[in-house]
Amino acid sequence: MLNIFKQGHPKGLYLLFFVEMWERFSYYGMRALLVLYMVQQFAFSVQKASFIYGIYTGFVYLTPLIGGYIADRYWGQRKCITAGAILMALGLFGLSIHHYAAFYISLIIMICANGMFKSNISTVVGMLYKDSPEKKDSGFTIFYMGINAGALLSPLVCGTIAVKYGFNMGFLSAGIGMLIGLIIYKLFENKLLTDFGTCPSFVKKEDTDTTVKLTESDKKNLFTLFVLIIFSTVFWMAYEQAGSSLTLFAEYSVNRNFLNLKIPTEYFQSLNPLFIILIAPIVSGFWILLNQKGKEPNSVMKFSFAFLFLSAGYLLLALITKESNGTLISPVWLLIYYFISTIAELCISPIGLSLVSKLAPVQFASLIMGVWFLASFFGNLFAGIFSGFYNQLTHFEFFMILAVILIIAALICLLIMPKLSKIK
Repeated sequence: MLNIFKQGHPKGLYLLFFVEMWERFSYYGMRALLVLYMVQQFAFSVQKASFIYGIYTGFVYLTPLIGGYIADRYWGQRKCITAGAILMALGLFGLSIHHYAAFYISLIIMICANGMFKSNISTVVGMLYKDSPEKKDSGFTIFYMGINAGALLSPLVCGTIAVKYGFNMGFLSAGIGMLIGLIIYKLFENKLLTDFGTCPSFVKKEDTDTTVKLTESDKKNLFTLFVLIIFSTVFWMAYEQAGSSLTLFAEYSVNRNFLNLKIPTEYFQSLNPLFIILIAPIVSGFWILLNQKGKEPNSVMKFSFAFLFLSAGYLLLALITKESNGTLISPVWLLIYYFISTIAELCISPIGLSLVSKLAPVQFASLIMGVWFLASFFGNLFAGIFSGFYNQLTHFEFFMILAVILIIAALICLLIMPKLSKIK
């Protein structure tokens, strides 16, 4: 792990690491509570709560397209990051008010906040490596660890507070986390980020043709990204069951008693980020080792690995639940699932972020990053719709359907790989 941090990365990376850590702390802290809050406090049905969850988490990944456009054309990335952090804190503080109107308004505010924040902070990370592109993949791995450090802490902190003092205090603690991230960012951004992200990437020039002309290489790169977005959508539809159906599964179908204590359901959502922090350096080192031997698989092959690993996780849950015959299963099986799904995530998510940073035309850097997050938009939307069938299917049927879909996607991805063989 230490080798990753010793590669001479820009100091600004570590600022963005900590800011993203607190933003993800706030997001995943809220996400760990959201479905249970709707079901237990507002008495929403599982189908309604899952649908709202899917709509919310989906639009969280749609609005970065708008935020990226605003950054590229008007504000620059840095102003958008600040605006997003402020809105996120306000939305979480509003969510702590137990009222229907405050609930829905706060969700809308946080959707807008993510739009301004998410694609732009990733774009600034890529900008830091303008003079050292060979370190970009490693830099994004470190950044991704920051994301998951926040995701690890938030269900533990916010979940514990929610169990002891109520859901509203859990949401409030998430908002305080975002406020901490905002303060850190404003204190050090000028010193550590210099002028990166201060100006719009697309600047109109007087007395010249303002039409942006894409090269043939740009067009091929954008087509490749479009194809991979489609496959990523399928992956995130299955993966994002973590905040909805798998949360309900942990709540009602897993034996959470341990040493005369009951493990809070929210704690299970810390397993994935914990495994990412532990495994990411190993996976990154593994890719580097294969690269040195000339055997590193390209991005399309890594995407295929992601589908196969995640399908194996759901196949495991399907078989275990079938054998349990309705009795509570051991939490060990859910732990194993999250371990497998983490390996799958590391084969697609940081790889995709790095790939967009490499392939996107510079004048549309944030916009294309926002387009990349469309996969998560549709994936989360479909995840919410599919999880609405959780109570209408047996657990075996529910998990097996996901496993089969992922296997089919992996096979199709492998079939088209020769067409995209030039992608690294």
